[in-house]
Amino acid sequence: MNFVVKSTKKSLLPLLLSGVFAGAVSAAGPHEVNLGDAGSFAILSQTGVTDVYRSNITGDVGTSPITGAAILLACDEVNGSIYTVDVFGPNCDKTITDATTLTLAVGAMGTAYNDAAARTADVTELNAGEIGGLTLPPGTYKWSSDVSISSDVTLDGSDTDNWIFQIAGNLTEANAVKVTLASGAKAKNIVWQVAGSVTLGTNSHFEGVVLSKTLIAVNTGTSVNGRLLAQTAVTLQKNAITAP
Repeated sequence: MNFVVKSTKKSLLPLLLSGVFAGAVSAAGPHEVNLGDAGSFAILSQTGVTDVYRSNITGDVGTSPITGAAILLACDEVNGSIYTVDVFGPNCDKTITDATTLTLAVGAMGTAYNDAAARTADVTELNAGEIGGLTLPPGTYKWSSDVSISSDVTLDGSDTDNWIFQIAGNLTEANAVKVTLASGAKAKNIVWQVAGSVTLGTNSHFEGVVLSKTLIAVNTGTSVNGRLLAQTAVTLQKNAITAP
């Protein structure tokens, strides 16, 4: 498959002519980012999880090294296990006190973040960071600034293809905007490595694994098919988070 980026908003010919797309991109994209012990978590945070009830999380939740009291989720919001470093987590049979597992998971999260950040980019500074309206094939994309998704974006590839998005600034998805998968693409094969904060707008939909150096903020009514792995906090507001 040839490397093609489609836009529903404007031609990318000026970008092509300016040399933004240097080199060819394999149809399969980069090899996968191994999440290791972090790979079972729908939400993993080092400084806590806040929530506006009621969210619906399918997959495990954990925080470390902060106390389990920083997981502000009700037990009926989690379809999975809730891992804490101490006995102060949510009081139910879903809660597991296991500091060792959490230490390994947080370490793996950091390793995965560094791996994704170190990959050689196929495309740099695409559309000056505005990817709304585009259809993106597999590949490694890099920006030295913020990235915005102001209208729907489509990731088009097979169920074995991979995407890595390397973002030096913040990632912001606008309200009611969707990240959509096409041709069999899978959320588990999409990694958003973000040095800044991640904000997913109200009533939006997002796909993929977020590896964030800082805050992941999910606004009211938004759904995520993927994983939220933050080196600081995760904030939820009546969300549906489903681990792929």
